[in-house]
Amino acid sequence: MSGTTNGDVDVASPDGTGRTSAQPSAVPARGGRGSRKPVKRPTIRDVAAVSGVSRGTVSRVINGGHWVSPEARAAVEDAIRKTGYRANEHARSLVTGRSNSVAFLLTEPQHLLFEDPNFPRLLRGATEAAALREMPMVLLVAGTAEERRRVAGYVEAGHVDGVLLISSHEGNPMIGELLRLGVPTVACGVPLGYEDKVAYVAADDLSGGRTMTQHLLDRGHRRVATITGPMDTPGGVLRLQGYREALGDAFDPALVVHGDYSRESGRLGMARLLAEQPDVDAVFVHSDLMAAGALVAAQAAGRRVPDDVAVAGFDDNGVAEQLHPALTTMRQPYERISAEMVRLLVDVVDGAEPAAVTLPTSLVVRDSA
Repeated sequence: MSGTTNGDVDVASPDGTGRTSAQPSAVPARGGRGSRKPVKRPTIRDVAAVSGVSRGTVSRVINGGHWVSPEARAAVEDAIRKTGYRANEHARSLVTGRSNSVAFLLTEPQHLLFEDPNFPRLLRGATEAAALREMPMVLLVAGTAEERRRVAGYVEAGHVDGVLLISSHEGNPMIGELLRLGVPTVACGVPLGYEDKVAYVAADDLSGGRTMTQHLLDRGHRRVATITGPMDTPGGVLRLQGYREALGDAFDPALVVHGDYSRESGRLGMARLLAEQPDVDAVFVHSDLMAAGALVAAQAAGRRVPDDVAVAGFDDNGVAEQLHPALTTMRQPYERISAEMVRLLVDVVDGAEPAAVTLPTSLVVRDSA
């Protein structure tokens, strides 16, 4: 086969003598595919012409500058949509010193990314919220000391502008390392021990725990137990506090069993409660996944739900509707949590002081309680 010249393709074919000879390719007719000129990519000049502002103003809007009036910014953003302009991210990063990407950092063992339904919900919501700002999302996992070391090196090198920190346990060194490196960070949930230093977005775990416990009391239950999340997480601490506040003087520490948010810990916790406290008539479980295990234990013990013992969860992440009976639970607003985390992170990257957002949970009543 012969090579190509000036964009035309030479086709080799037999010439009847055992040799091959190159035949010139056909010349496309005027107006055919071969005569098309490349489509011109919209430039800052085009955006400036459509918006009626200077190229300098367009550049400041694109690069996140603050010295632009709201009217000019709106005109530029409208012109970008009309022209289809897309910034050269490499060139922009050289000007701004930013990567224009953020990290979703899970500080849990890797397998939990797939086993715990909360994490995919948060990841999807954060990715969608970042995409609206033309910001790619990088998934990082730091569940071990070696993973934390690699993540610290990665973010310190400037590959991301900031970090969405997911599931940080009290005492986890990752959050302290991010602060030491000066990496803009927003935590999902109250960052225990760092409440005044790190921005965060949280569901109202305290109110949610109180509301669910009160719901069980209002249904006539008097021996209301709980299976908590880990006591080094905000969900474990604050949902238990809400439970205690709702019970008041009726609180009995013998009705508290600790879990780790896994299905198996819910099963073991429920089995223990039913064996040690046979008069229990309701159980508030701190996650839907643990509640799924609790239902299995109740069935194994010959207890009917909700006739013999009511079971309630926390999350409403898709698991609750699929259980039998369908699970009464507290709904977390995952989409809003993710969107607010991205919004706060952009603010922190731009120099804003850390802020906190607490979002309400809502009671979802189904068949189990």
